[in-house]
Amino acid sequence: MTKKKGEYCSFCLRQKTQTTLLVSGQEAFICNYCIEEAFHLLESEKKEQKNLLQNQDLTLLIPSEIKKHLDQYVIGQDDAKKVMSVAVYNHYKRILHKAHFKDSPVEIEKSNIVMVGETGTGKTLMAKTIARILNVPFCIADATVLTEAGYVGEDVESVLSRLLQAANFDVQAAERGIVFIDEIDKIARKNDNPSITRDVSGEGVQQGLLKLLEGSIIHVPPYGGRKHPEQKMINVNTQNILFICGGAFDGIDRKISERLNKQSIGFNSASKKNKINAENVLQYVGPQDLKSFGLIPELVGRLPVVTYLAPLDANALKRILTEPKNAILKQYTELFRIDQKELVIDDEVIDLIVKIAIEYKLGARGLRSICEAIMNELMFNSPENPDTSIHITFEYAKERLNQARLENAA
Repeated sequence: MTKKKGEYCSFCLRQKTQTTLLVSGQEAFICNYCIEEAFHLLESEKKEQKNLLQNQDLTLLIPSEIKKHLDQYVIGQDDAKKVMSVAVYNHYKRILHKAHFKDSPVEIEKSNIVMVGETGTGKTLMAKTIARILNVPFCIADATVLTEAGYVGEDVESVLSRLLQAANFDVQAAERGIVFIDEIDKIARKNDNPSITRDVSGEGVQQGLLKLLEGSIIHVPPYGGRKHPEQKMINVNTQNILFICGGAFDGIDRKISERLNKQSIGFNSASKKNKINAENVLQYVGPQDLKSFGLIPELVGRLPVVTYLAPLDANALKRILTEPKNAILKQYTELFRIDQKELVIDDEVIDLIVKIAIEYKLGARGLRSICEAIMNELMFNSPENPDTSIHITFEYAKERLNQARLENAA
């Protein structure tokens, strides 16, 4: 091979006249084309290294360890905890598998989760606790504000906008985060038949969520799409984002009962009926019940893990008040401690709070509003109260609650 005359790129052998820029070095030259190619290779390598480092930082716990952490914050719901622990473990094990076994012919599908349970049973708390345990970005989205693209409301892409903001706009971190979509039952079909008119906040939203849940590259407006139409879109790959959906699904117990009764007709029907727990039919919830409730089959298929949260009884509510790390009464104790006051609450007061919470049928969420009604006057006077100990008796609590009820009635 004969040596080229004049100045030329030492890598691609382009003549100087064929390049925009030719950088000279010690007895060598490099053109702008090779510089650009080297830059892209370097950026790609940096991105891959960053992903590997992030995956190494991921706190991957085995299912029993995840459940043990959940037990510290969520009372009861053992069945849901086990299902969630296994699904989350498999999801993040799948991410590490993809990072370390690139040549594996087996591609593991992700397992999005749907939780069915009454309000105040711990759906949001469970998802939030898992994200904190694993140290991954987490956001909560409300399905009720979502509408089909082009209509008043929020686009489904706004769900990922919140996740990006939670990850401080670090796309790689967001792409391994957790999204909790609350009130998923509110976007159910209005009837069993496919809609012949636009159902922009129901079936239309379900159709829009399909591409997010399955895993694809979504063009996400970082600050929401409606108010900032001029902003530059960010590409987010949802392949490794875990979606957890939750909803009360009010009335789904009737659909489960109907299905169970139909199955119990025929041979061995008596033995089947004896095995069914009529008091808590929610434990038998399945994909077919979600479909009959109004979720389209395509969406149900993208939520393969279905679990339930049982209604909270008096014992569970009492434990929620006192046992978890961030128990409600512990929070009030800490608030008074900041004012250098010791809070003492009689056991009868706790029983009263639980009794009224069951009457309200608001689950654990009702506990805080009852506690606020009892303690509001005490917290108002606490900073200037000279006493170092505050004692809440049954009589005082009952008086405050009766007064609060009269004020609300007025």
